[in-house]
Amino acid sequence: QVQLVESGGGLVQAGGSLRLSCAASGRTFSSYAMGWFRQAPGKEREFVARISRSDGITYYYADSVKGRFTISRDNAKNTVYLQMNSLKPEDTAVYYCAADPKVFGSRDYREYDYWGQGTQVTVSS
Repeated sequence: QVQLVESGGGLVQAGGSLRLSCAASGRTFSSYAMGWFRQAPGKEREFVARISRSDGITYYYADSVKGRFTISRDNAKNTVYLQMNSLKPEDTAVYYCAADPKVFGSRDYREYDYWGQGTQVTVSS
């Protein structure tokens, strides 16, 4: 069982930055690939970024955030981060972190076993 708690969301102007954190409980955090997803009102949950389990040397991004967002993990702190720069109004959504026991995780949110409660990110124009 893994419990995930996101933090760091808020209101920011376009062009600004936010850093999301996702703290995990349990001793097996490093055994999970971690993903970030987001969901805007009326839209399906979409993939944002994922990082491989263990050393986290492999990561993937959605094309819409590539070059602006950076995913990282600190296994000693049981935490995964999402640094978001050059934010745009279309980045507005609830952001969720999720844990997947597969090595590289997945772009498909249905593959993830554990989810946080989400944190709201609002980007004003």
